[in-house]
Amino acid sequence: MFTGIIEELGEVKQLDQELDNLHITVQSNFTQELQIDQSVAHNGVCLTVVAINNNEYKVTAIKETLEKTNLNTIKVGDVVNLERAMQLGERLDGHIVQGHVDQTATCIHIENTSGSWLFTFKYDSALNNITIEKGSITINGVSLTVVNSKKDEFSVAIIPYTYEHTNFKHFKMGTEVNLEFDVIGKYVARLVDLNKL
Repeated sequence: MFTGIIEELGEVKQLDQELDNLHITVQSNFTQELQIDQSVAHNGVCLTVVAINNNEYKVTAIKETLEKTNLNTIKVGDVVNLERAMQLGERLDGHIVQGHVDQTATCIHIENTSGSWLFTFKYDSALNNITIEKGSITINGVSLTVVNSKKDEFSVAIIPYTYEHTNFKHFKMGTEVNLEFDVIGKYVARLVDLNKL
């Protein structure tokens, strides 16, 4: 379980394909605090630490993860948002984030709004995921509030702190991002669908 509050940025140092799996080696400042089998969210994707070497650690993304997320497009040198699993008893500063990405979206507009940024994303609405105005959304692991919600697109406002401390500062038009929709909203949408049967 995560909160969507990014702890730091990590750098992809090595990628190793093994059958359908992708082993990802990441360099981070908190590597020395990690243990084998711990969960770390990478751009919002929950992955298990399988090896640690000095300030680098390794995680493995399986085929299903690669098909549903933007991890299939990462390259050596890319910067990823990192968050370790939530500790019980801590403040929940973001919202409940599982680290289970629902689908990807594409950045279609970036607007500098005199002190902050407005990012707009388009996604495939055929997968029955929805956003609502002022609801929560997780983009590359970052807990954010939805503005300008539409059937297949939405916007988020990014403050300078979030811009500087996440990989939002690397986004361009066409950048593919990971989306995790609000878990409570997903259950409500599912119940509505079941009641239609």
